[in-house]
Amino acid sequence: MANDKLYIHEFIDIIGHNRANYMHHMTANWSPIAQEERHQLCYGVWGVVGTTREWPSVVNLWEEDGFDGMAASFRHEFAGAGLQDPALAKWWAEAAKFRSHGEDRLLVPAPWTRTIEELCADGVRGETYAHEQLRTTPGKARELLERVAEGGEPLLSEHGWELAGAWETAMTGDSEAFLLWAIPSWEQWAEAEKAERADTKLGRWRRDFYSRLTSVHRFLMADAELSPFRTGRQPTRADRKTEWAE
Repeated sequence: MANDKLYIHEFIDIIGHNRANYMHHMTANWSPIAQEERHQLCYGVWGVVGTTREWPSVVNLWEEDGFDGMAASFRHEFAGAGLQDPALAKWWAEAAKFRSHGEDRLLVPAPWTRTIEELCADGVRGETYAHEQLRTTPGKARELLERVAEGGEPLLSEHGWELAGAWETAMTGDSEAFLLWAIPSWEQWAEAEKAERADTKLGRWRRDFYSRLTSVHRFLMADAELSPFRTGRQPTRADRKTEWAE
């Protein structure tokens, strides 16, 4: 069946040495509430490898029940007088101690992208993950995803890379796409990077693919302690390291 979910993608800037605190607050303290009240699942939480992008930072991905589920979630969140769910005031105040800024997007999955429950059932894991942010001319993002599925995925799978997610960004005129690759080892990341820069099938495919983009940024990430890709399940209240009164 086609994936009919919708995803919230978040780039988060972290204050000082609080990356671990923030990731735990998001997974153990927030996600169980979101699962119950909004049927929002944690798709993944990762620490960004700072050598490959701004640091310290975190990427969050949340899985919603399509646009209808997102609409219901928006109504729930913005019902308060301060345009904030009153029940979450304490949680937001605590999160503000750990983060300074965020940049969010809504992502529409390629029909063949697996949900987080399917990925966990399939045992998809990575020692690291390659996150690709692709920009192109309006109207071309879906075509890019198909090119990746047909040409790029078979070539990168030879290096152990597994395409864990592929999305187009909503509300941007079909001009941006995101890819998530699960990579079993750091060495397999390095081998693919070397192959891309050489006269190989992967290198030739990449150069043709890049010619269709206006910009591309690939960076690396590592799983948070309670990210479903690492644990194979959703975070629960039992994962909390300290008592948190909701």
